[in-house]
Amino acid sequence: MANAKIDLLGPGDFDLIAKLYNQVYHPARDGAFFKRRFLARYNSLILVATVESEPVGFALGMELKPTVFYAWLLGVLPNYRRAGVGAQLIDAMSAWAREHGYESIRLECQNRHRAMLHMVIERKFDVVGLRWDPDRGENLVIFEKVLEE
Repeated sequence: MANAKIDLLGPGDFDLIAKLYNQVYHPARDGAFFKRRFLARYNSLILVATVESEPVGFALGMELKPTVFYAWLLGVLPNYRRAGVGAQLIDAMSAWAREHGYESIRLECQNRHRAMLHMVIERKFDVVGLRWDPDRGENLVIFEKVLEE
């Protein structure tokens, strides 16, 4: 299991997020894409996981509504998957959301990403719905977890 260091970053770090994102997801995005997505968002959160001073994963989120924090995007570089980095990121995001007064945290996951589905279920997230994503042509599973005091 990797012992990642989780750091809180700011809007000036969108180029690093884009670099990590482009190693995990397609199509490629630039820093401006993330900057636009975060415009006018309340309580946006940018986390980066590093292992031996190398960035290996990220988690991005924002307020969905006053009581719910939305974990928008989570990614871990292929060589660091199944090493606990994603779990450390989602745990750090959940702790941050709890500390900032949110009652629950919500995320969506593509049905084909089985490792992510298993990870969030292990972390006590509940399935609260399904949503058809016409852009991807597949279902997204909606998860939510109540943040305990």
